[in-house]
Amino acid sequence: QVQLVESGGGLVQAGGSLRLSCTASGHTFTNYVMGWFRLVPGKEREFVATRSWNGARISYADSVKGRFTISRDNAKSTAYLQMNSLRPEDTAIYYCALSTRGNSISMMLRKIETYDYWGQGTQVTVSS
Repeated sequence: QVQLVESGGGLVQAGGSLRLSCTASGHTFTNYVMGWFRLVPGKEREFVATRSWNGARISYADSVKGRFTISRDNAKSTAYLQMNSLRPEDTAIYYCALSTRGNSISMMLRKIETYDYWGQGTQVTVSS
């Protein structure tokens, strides 16, 4: 079955950087989308970033634009989230997700319901 495994979370001081990785296995999809979401206790899971297969559609939440970068290595079925200038409010569990709806418009790629598979999450904690 399809599995997504995240890594790279941890504890960092404000202003620091982390890079999250997410590797998808057990699939033969092409033209799939990879996205990142995060969850803060007491809040709903929120969109962070998404990138289509060929990079033609890349989108970020306003709160991370200019600080986070999503990239992919399709040969490795791996997506990355480079997080710079981290802030305490970035503290959350970060989840990667895979959507088989590769032709979805950008607006839909920001929505949880567009994604078919999810990782187990990795904790990111930013201290002030």
